[in-house]
Amino acid sequence: MCSTEMSAAKDADQVPEVTVNAEPKVEDPRPDYPWKRAKKVACMLSFSGKDYYGMQRNPGDDIKTIEDEFLAALNKAGQIDPTWESTPQKAFFVRASRTDKGVSAARMVVSLKMLQEADTIEKVNNVLPSDIRLQHIVRVTKNFNCQSQADARTYLYLTPTFVFSPVTDVVTEDWRCGEDTIAGVNSVFKHYLGVHYYHNYTSGKLPMEPSSQRYILEFEAGQPFVRDGMEWSVIKVKGQSFMLHQIRKMVGLGVAIIRGHTGVQTLDEAWGMKRIDIPRAPGLGLMLDQIHYDRYNKRFVGDGVHEGLGWEGQFDAVEKFKEEFIFSDIIETEVKEKSMLNWMGEVLPIHTFTPRHFESDIKEPSPMRNAFLKVGHDKKEKMDQENNGSKEDEEVEDDTSVNSVAESITS
Repeated sequence: MCSTEMSAAKDADQVPEVTVNAEPKVEDPRPDYPWKRAKKVACMLSFSGKDYYGMQRNPGDDIKTIEDEFLAALNKAGQIDPTWESTPQKAFFVRASRTDKGVSAARMVVSLKMLQEADTIEKVNNVLPSDIRLQHIVRVTKNFNCQSQADARTYLYLTPTFVFSPVTDVVTEDWRCGEDTIAGVNSVFKHYLGVHYYHNYTSGKLPMEPSSQRYILEFEAGQPFVRDGMEWSVIKVKGQSFMLHQIRKMVGLGVAIIRGHTGVQTLDEAWGMKRIDIPRAPGLGLMLDQIHYDRYNKRFVGDGVHEGLGWEGQFDAVEKFKEEFIFSDIIETEVKEKSMLNWMGEVLPIHTFTPRHFESDIKEPSPMRNAFLKVGHDKKEKMDQENNGSKEDEEVEDDTSVNSVAESITS
């Protein structure tokens, strides 16, 4: 092939380069969304419920709750999307337990999606009130629910020990337990252990209704100790779950039996088909101590990703909070307001503990109730007589002054 033909073939194989203009890069107009890094966590809180209307928030109500304060703090600290404060369900927010007005908690647990940074706890606590503390945060599984996956709950009830005194004793704040007092108390409390129907210990439940059945694991009073001139004992109650007012009524009936207002047979009768009025102990001494996750811990702890929910590392911090904010407030308030002493003298004596038909509202008479009502009636009658006597004296004085004025005018 000649050189001229080879050159022509080479030119035919070459393809001319075509320049293509690249499209200009379009920036994403959407702002960065930092909460896309939010993960499912469990938060452990300690709080004093003295100034709050319980744990659960009430949308639209102008009242203080623990959830309102906590969600507001998470928002201010930049740990949740601002819209999640008013719509926490978007963060899959769940509380492990509700608490009534004034009830405190040492280890409350909530689960939600939020950021988990190195300084999250510090930033949140900086904007929380001093009577609410975020103690710890742990990463949990995506479908974790702190309420439904709880195995048990432990409550504590701090009470003056004079509540264990016999009904025949003259009760003062100087009363002290004997050597066998606590053992006798626990011999009554042990009857609560096991599975029973607690329809008489709450409201809105019918006899033998399945939803009123509860399993109690522990119920005992601790050894007494002296604080601020009074002797105290901590009653520990552990169960799978509890209904409204159940623990306070369990303590109330236990105290009534211990003091001698009624007998142990009332416990058996209260689990049956009859209706019994059970006294409700004051709410001041009640606090949630811990929520247990034994099955969760057994399954996930040690997998290299998830921590346990036993909070052992926060034991000292929680105990310090309990002493400074919860127990100290309970003791100070009881010494000042004497709620337990007043309950023993004014509420406990009017209960009859007489079983009746569950739909009956007629209260059966009892010697203790009749005596208490008679004392109250006599006291009121005496006060009325004194008031009437003072009014008659005032009328006589008024008549005398009027006559004196008339005589002076006449003269």
